[in-house]
Amino acid sequence: MKEFYTMSLVEETKSLLAICDECEQRFYTMRETDHSPEFFEEVKPYADRSHRAIADWSSDMKVWIKVAKPRYVHEVQIDSLKDSMTQFVVQSFYKETGKKRFILSINAARYTLQTVLNAMGNENGEGRPNE
Repeated sequence: MKEFYTMSLVEETKSLLAICDECEQRFYTMRETDHSPEFFEEVKPYADRSHRAIADWSSDMKVWIKVAKPRYVHEVQIDSLKDSMTQFVVQSFYKETGKKRFILSINAARYTLQTVLNAMGNENGEGRPNE
């Protein structure tokens, strides 16, 4: 059961990494094409799906952190990632979004998500140092 739960979290984490990639690509596309999105047709449906995935992952991660007690993953990182991702998912649709802060937010999210994946890999016995 614990292993299945972790595998589900791995998939959820990878899907959030995919959302980061989609947001970065959209950000550049919106700037290049000078496109202004229709809020209710483009932004809201994507944001609702993404926000739901982020919220589900966040609550699952908090449970996993309590159970697995990973060394390098903490609840405050999960909360910070959740806030950051919910913002940049929407910001990615607008060409007015500042590039530097946007890219820094995405890179920070990717780093945290990769740290989580590494911690889960160690949890499952992959590359765990002898203690």
